[in-house]
Amino acid sequence: MEFGFTIAAYVVAAVLFILSLGGLSGQESAKRAVWYGIVSMALAVFATLVGPGQGLWLLSLLLIAGGGTIGYVVAQRVQMTEMPQLVAAMHSLVGLAAVFVGFNAHIEMGNVLAMSHEAREGLEGFAALLAHKSPVELSILKVEVFLGIFIGAVTFTGSVVAYGKLAGKVGSAATKLPGGHMLNAGAAGLSFLCLIWYFNTGGFLPLALMTLAALFIGYHLIMGIGGADMPVVVSMLNSYSGWAAAAIGFSLGNDLLIVVGALVGSSGAILSYIMCKAMNRSFVSVILGGFGGTAGPQMEVEGEQIAIDAEGVSTALEEADSIVIIPGYGMAVAQAQQNVAELTRRLRAKGKEVRFAIHPVAGRLPGHMNVLLAEAKVPYDIVMEMDEINDDFPETDVAIVIGSNDIVNPAAQEDPNSPIAGMPVLECWKAKQVFVSKRGQGTGYSGIENPLFFKENTRMFYGDAKASLDQLLTMIQ
Repeated sequence: MEFGFTIAAYVVAAVLFILSLGGLSGQESAKRAVWYGIVSMALAVFATLVGPGQGLWLLSLLLIAGGGTIGYVVAQRVQMTEMPQLVAAMHSLVGLAAVFVGFNAHIEMGNVLAMSHEAREGLEGFAALLAHKSPVELSILKVEVFLGIFIGAVTFTGSVVAYGKLAGKVGSAATKLPGGHMLNAGAAGLSFLCLIWYFNTGGFLPLALMTLAALFIGYHLIMGIGGADMPVVVSMLNSYSGWAAAAIGFSLGNDLLIVVGALVGSSGAILSYIMCKAMNRSFVSVILGGFGGTAGPQMEVEGEQIAIDAEGVSTALEEADSIVIIPGYGMAVAQAQQNVAELTRRLRAKGKEVRFAIHPVAGRLPGHMNVLLAEAKVPYDIVMEMDEINDDFPETDVAIVIGSNDIVNPAAQEDPNSPIAGMPVLECWKAKQVFVSKRGQGTGYSGIENPLFFKENTRMFYGDAKASLDQLLTMIQ
């Protein structure tokens, strides 16, 4: 009876997880999709607690209460601008959980194999599952445990490094140890040898050596990726965490974990592929952490950055008929999305056409800008993807860039030695006038110079984005 209820609950939870992932593809359905995810996770946890192998209720409830409290506190403190860091941190926890579960499965497997046939009959839960496996099934389980620990360890250290880069605690530049990819290849080769060793002996030592190698691979892969490519890294780690969860599911014999892990892993991989296309990157090189470098000296940028004040921007906006706003991470840092939304409402009230141009990798997280604009209640129908709006820039009177750099950088098209060479970008420099809201003259997080700032039709609107827009709003009523 308990097993039948658990299976039925898992099926319902799996369907809800699928609906949740599907709903997140659109802004209007995203809020409902989040609730699907919450309900499905609650149902999955409840079904697991009351299903076969139930026990340790007090400890389970204490852990759930503790984890829920920590999650609530963190959610209250984390700003929307810090969501990329939070996501990376959550990925690291999934990876670490996979490592712990894998080692626990290894220990349990050893304990069960050491028991007599009679002693195995009285086992419950995971131990009972192990006791009824055939030698072939146990051999398969060894591979599952090994892969689960390997993927989890890579995900853990990779996500920790990604968190450090996103939070500014680790330099954003691509950094590799002497030997570069050969070190990664050597660690991967050692891991494969450990797999053969572990498969034949079932000993702890090959598992421990592989774990150390995998921890190094995760660290070195992500350290070798530059700041300009961090949105892809977050998506890639999301995929890794999904496969780690699926590996946990195989080790524990939990069908729901396998399904959900596969969903997250495959969707993350697909998203990574889509983002690689958006950045003109090789998917294989992303997985190997081998992108972000240059082939030679970058093109010299000529000219000077010409500043403009709020009054000049206001005058241009009053005279313009068509306006395109391009948000970036700088808008998120300044928490200026509400000001941008208010500026949009006032301009539209004057009969002007105002639209938003969103690059697939704007911000430091896939969909980052869409979430911020939705939070500020910007109408969905004026938020356009890059492919929908790029051809309209020549007919646009004013393009306003708020805290963006790489996604509006003409060097992607003009400089073959640029780190972003070949990357599709928003061609805002083709608009009649371009205003760039930026704190100062630095190159920003990725460290790549932007020729847009030096073009004749570009004016730099220096200052904190929120403060600059506050000043601008006093002039546009």
